[in-house]
Amino acid sequence: MGRGKIVIRRIDNSTSRQVTFSKRRNGLLKKAKELAILCDAEVGVMIFSSTGRLYDFSNTSMRAVMERYNKAKEDRCLDLNATSEAKFWQKEAGSLRQQLLTLQESHRQLRGEEISCLNVKDLQNLENQLEMSLRTIRTKKDRLLTEEIQELNRKGNLTHLENMELYKQLNHIRQENMELCRKVYASRESKVAEGCPSFPNSFSLTGETHVPFDLELSQPQHQTCDVLQEPPRLGYIFLRQVLRSISGIYMLHKFLIQNLRFPTD
Repeated sequence: MGRGKIVIRRIDNSTSRQVTFSKRRNGLLKKAKELAILCDAEVGVMIFSSTGRLYDFSNTSMRAVMERYNKAKEDRCLDLNATSEAKFWQKEAGSLRQQLLTLQESHRQLRGEEISCLNVKDLQNLENQLEMSLRTIRTKKDRLLTEEIQELNRKGNLTHLENMELYKQLNHIRQENMELCRKVYASRESKVAEGCPSFPNSFSLTGETHVPFDLELSQPQHQTCDVLQEPPRLGYIFLRQVLRSISGIYMLHKFLIQNLRFPTD
């Protein structure tokens, strides 16, 4: 009569459980020893009883077996990680390649190429995309044009302020010119009253240069001491007037220093 099949479950009776543990432990250790001898394998077995007692067997050294086990486990994890990472990047590359093909096809369709296979709905979607793109482009262009106009207006305002400042300076120079002319006229009248010969209408500033300087140059042009009502336009004529006024003041001032002696009290 053969042995009956034992149900694999926890043995409730503590005595029976201890007896079974001892028998099977000895059998397991015996099988481990036989495996190490027959197959030239490095074997290490550790058993903890329910009471916490340790039973172990190793054909070499339990420490060496544990170190080899830990190293093998780490190497296996590295191999698994490398394999998993390679599979991940392969999958990622395939996904990116598919996205690139889709984008290239969409780009060609936006350019009006390869649209023969599109139906009415696809063509309508393509038209909507183009209209949206055009609206975005026009909005961007209008914004840039508005910013450029604002910048030009700002520069125009600065130019106008500079023009007004130059106009004030020119006005001041003309007033100084007229004041010097009045002093010259007063000096000439004083000399005439004292019996001295009158000044010629034109004279040379130095012996080497013969630049005619008409003291009544302002009369034919009907210049007055009044401030101009409207600022002149910027340009060559305006700058020439400024330079001419400055040059006239310089020559007149030099002439007064070199040739005139104002009467003293």
